[in-house]
Amino acid sequence: MPELPEVETVRRGLAPVMEGARIAKADVNRPNLRWPFPDRMSERLTGAKIERLRRRSKYILADLDTGESLLIHLGMSGRMLISGAKLGQFVHDHPAPEKHDHVVFHMENGARVTFNDPRRFGAMDLLETKTADSHKLLSSIGPEPLGNSFDEAYLIDALATKGSPIKSALLDQSIVAGLGNIYVCETLYRARISPTRKANKISKPRVASLVPIIRQVLSDAIAAGGSSLKDFRQADGDLGYFQHSFDVYGREGERCRTDGCDNTIKRIVQSGRSSFYCPTCQR
Repeated sequence: MPELPEVETVRRGLAPVMEGARIAKADVNRPNLRWPFPDRMSERLTGAKIERLRRRSKYILADLDTGESLLIHLGMSGRMLISGAKLGQFVHDHPAPEKHDHVVFHMENGARVTFNDPRRFGAMDLLETKTADSHKLLSSIGPEPLGNSFDEAYLIDALATKGSPIKSALLDQSIVAGLGNIYVCETLYRARISPTRKANKISKPRVASLVPIIRQVLSDAIAAGGSSLKDFRQADGDLGYFQHSFDVYGREGERCRTDGCDNTIKRIVQSGRSSFYCPTCQR
């Protein structure tokens, strides 16, 4: 499942061809993805201007001049692919339609943006822009980790009563938005905190140290275009490259990268998810 850096990378890739542009036509090629599409989705999108393209947690939101916002969730295998627009030094021609091209946005500027999702775990919805924060998928999400409301005081208070492992607490979207398994593993390694430590048993200075580390890990991943594991691609079809910089994730049995540490990376399962860590460096 794409995490915050992957979704932000896609948003940034889409912005030059979608933000400020009008949708000349929207093709909706099936009745549903993970859930049914909203009523008259094609009609409501056709002719609408995208005034702003933003991200909330792992969702992309396109605010329209109609007063509605299009919510997009990539799911496990969803991709937003651009064609017919100049990206960098190259123009990507329109490819032939593919079997899993479920929604196609024909932009007035000549670009075409295709939502392709073989597994159909993605989702789209149309909601009123002014009440978007109360939507069922967004209402319980915590602060953005790259935003001003996510600071040391907030995280100390949020974890003070959490008796769950710190790994589970940081994956809780009501505590902090957008973090997933990969980047929590990498954060805890940089913070030298074991994923098994109870969140409310970690000292306040160590909890406070997580805030700048989370921001740095996410910033590094965004700069690298996200992590390409299985299905993720950027909007121009390219791979993300942060996986080449993983310190612990997916490195079970390999030597720890900390200077002077001779231990190897271990993998345990927590709440059905793999946690990778160094038992020597992370306490």
